[in-house]
Amino acid sequence: MIRKLCIFGVGLIGGSLALALRRGGHCRQVVGCSRSEQHLARAVERGVIDSYSLDAVEAIRDADMVLLAVPLGAMGPVCTSIRDALPADAVLTDVGSAKASVVHAVSAAFGVAPSGFVPGHPIAGTEQSGVDAAFPELFQDRRVILTPLETTRKDALEKVRAMWQAAGAVVEEMSVTHHDEVLAATSHLPHLLAFGLVDSLARMGEREEIFRYAAGGFRDFTRIASSDPVMWRDICLANSEAILEVMKHYREDLDGITEAVKHGDGDQLLEIFRRAKAARDRFCH
Repeated sequence: MIRKLCIFGVGLIGGSLALALRRGGHCRQVVGCSRSEQHLARAVERGVIDSYSLDAVEAIRDADMVLLAVPLGAMGPVCTSIRDALPADAVLTDVGSAKASVVHAVSAAFGVAPSGFVPGHPIAGTEQSGVDAAFPELFQDRRVILTPLETTRKDALEKVRAMWQAAGAVVEEMSVTHHDEVLAATSHLPHLLAFGLVDSLARMGEREEIFRYAAGGFRDFTRIASSDPVMWRDICLANSEAILEVMKHYREDLDGITEAVKHGDGDQLLEIFRRAKAARDRFCH
């Protein structure tokens, strides 16, 4: 049971977690904090949070769980604002998609990462954003990756694990570095490709005709290009090293496909397509 959960950034992820915990009776009080009072008032209206404060220090007063659900670029400033007021026994966690960046921001703000800090990342979401997009089933049977540090207290880790499990998630652990490498390939690169393709086609001379006749495959592939641009800018900058490495590998493979098309190598194309289909059918149900 969480006595008081303070959420910085009551959007899709933070709002959905609050709804899931409230529905299951796993949290007594939820307080929101952000720069937009209108946004927070809407969260209260929807029943996502009980109350809110525009003052970070006031928001975390007596909180035993503090969730950072803000864009990666805002992690540092938020941590700086609560540095001197975070309750000694409070657990601090986040939902950032690039863990090394968050760990650095938290460590820089506090001088050293608090022992109650548990880096985390729910592998869930939609292309929608904001508190109106939040729904309590978002994390049901979805994975949440925790990347505890050597200094992380065991009780803090278990409390965060229990929180996500109460929301219906399957919780796993891995190192910060391994997380960023895996997510660069499975999440960050696909978003870059989707954004890049849509932008490229939108700048073509016949763009209206191109989008008018876009088939279902195009819509499926590019759906994630409707995601929050600010969030994805921050992710790309925060995890640039791992992203550049996986992009290099992808560009080499893309060059291979280009050569196969150029030279009419049907056998090579068929091998690539069959291999890709078998992999997707096996791993992406």
